[in-house]
Amino acid sequence: MEQATFGAGCFWCVEAVFQNLNGVEKVVSGYTGGKIANPTYKEVCSGLTGHAEVIQITYEPSKITFEELLEIFWKTHDPTTLNRQGADTGTQYRSAIFYHNEEQRQLAEAYKQKLNEAHAFPNPIVTEIVPLPTFYVAENYHQDYFNQNGQQPYCQFVVKPKVDKVRQVFGHKLKSAAGV
Repeated sequence: MEQATFGAGCFWCVEAVFQNLNGVEKVVSGYTGGKIANPTYKEVCSGLTGHAEVIQITYEPSKITFEELLEIFWKTHDPTTLNRQGADTGTQYRSAIFYHNEEQRQLAEAYKQKLNEAHAFPNPIVTEIVPLPTFYVAENYHQDYFNQNGQQPYCQFVVKPKVDKVRQVFGHKLKSAAGV
């Protein structure tokens, strides 16, 4: 098993995007990239900690590769807005790849460069690609959030469209498509 850590806005959205992919063992919501140890959600939401809301994916590379995870990452959020995803604003919502090793860094940098050169987005990509500092697991009520709270308005209007997009665009990569 290997791990990948991404920040792409609210971790409720990002968790829901990745957790049903074939080869993904688990997805944990948490915080990283800031300057205080063991931050709380309230502290991170203040914008003063420097932490980003992130998800840490544990995956089986023989079933889904880091490159495939990157493709889904890039296609399920706007990597061109600094410290913002939709109505969510603040440094905690920044687009970021926190790499675990040199291979992940190289793959992420090459993918970002390829997208920028192809003008895949109307504006340049601002996603930061930095080494993973300490990862702090978010409070229990943030874990598996969409599956537990799918009827809440935020989930219906913000999270569900992203999940639906993954089903539509990457349906062949879902656990149900693989017979899992």
